Amino acid sequence: MIIDDVIIKIKAGNGGKGAVAFNKNLMSLGPAGGSGGRGGNVYVKIIPEIDALNQFRNKKEIIAKDGENGGRQFRDGKDGEDLIIKIPQGSVIHNLSNGLKIEPKEIGEIILLAKGGNGGKGNFHFRSPRNTSPKNFQTGLPGERFEIRFELKLIADIGLIGLPNAGKSSFLNAITSAKSKIGNYPFTTLEPNLGSYYELILADIPGLIEGSSVGKGLGIKFLRHIERTKILFHLISCESDDIKNDYQIVRNELKNYNKELLKKPEYIFLTKIDLIEKDEVEEKMKIIKKISSKSNAISIYDDTSLDKIKKILNEIKDKSGN
Repeated sequence: MIIDDVIIKIKAGNGGKGAVAFNKNLMSLGPAGGSGGRGGNVYVKIIPEIDALNQFRNKKEIIAKDGENGGRQFRDGKDGEDLIIKIPQGSVIHNLSNGLKIEPKEIGEIILLAKGGNGGKGNFHFRSPRNTSPKNFQTGLPGERFEIRFELKLIADIGLIGLPNAGKSSFLNAITSAKSKIGNYPFTTLEPNLGSYYELILADIPGLIEGSSVGKGLGIKFLRHIERTKILFHLISCESDDIKNDYQIVRNELKNYNKELLKKPEYIFLTKIDLIEKDEVEEKMKIIKKISSKSNAISIYDDTSLDKIKKILNEIKDKSGN
């Protein structure tokens, strides 16, 4: 299962301690203690792999290397090695320690999360005409430490939404090369599945139920994934006894979670029409047509239906410039 929400602790490296040492070479007497190295920084790098947060399944603390202590004969300590955490595109970074929120967009983007502490000065830096043999030195400064939450919000062109068993996984499998799990019970899909239709990315958002927006079932976990999809494909099963109510349940949950979701372009699909008679399909489509003109009755086992879907996807692809 893909981890899409995790809290970890990060710690940048401490600066190394400055040294107290004296030059033992004849004619070159004097302080010769080197300074400590800088502690390693902690960065994040954005990568395309959606399962990158799985690395934190059993590892909840990330610590960068400390800087080396200063040495004799003016030898400064080495800087601590920087640490780069790779997280998936679409992740939101919440710094729970200071309230900072970062939303990276580009693959390859690198962001500093915690800065390593500066190294302390050795006694060489404290020499003066009045103090030719100083024993002063500095300890290194501590590296920054924070509690960080990584929250993955999928970036997809099209989000498939609907009540459980609306046929979203089957739809995705029929149109793309995705291999979603399919079953006739609620919450078959425990995580969003992705598929690609040429350059368009489709995300199968697990079935929402009434009350999802206030945490019932797994709703909140999946509603946030809908936020970053550009277009919604709303699937409604033809087996429903109340098409309009099924539609409204999902729309209400979107509204209660984030009203902006209602502004996304939406296409409605009456699915599984191979399971009912043609006249019943026509009656139910009359109801849907009153909701939206962008609606179609489909069966994934019918080539004509698949052609309808592909035509819509091609139009979306052409308009987006993909």
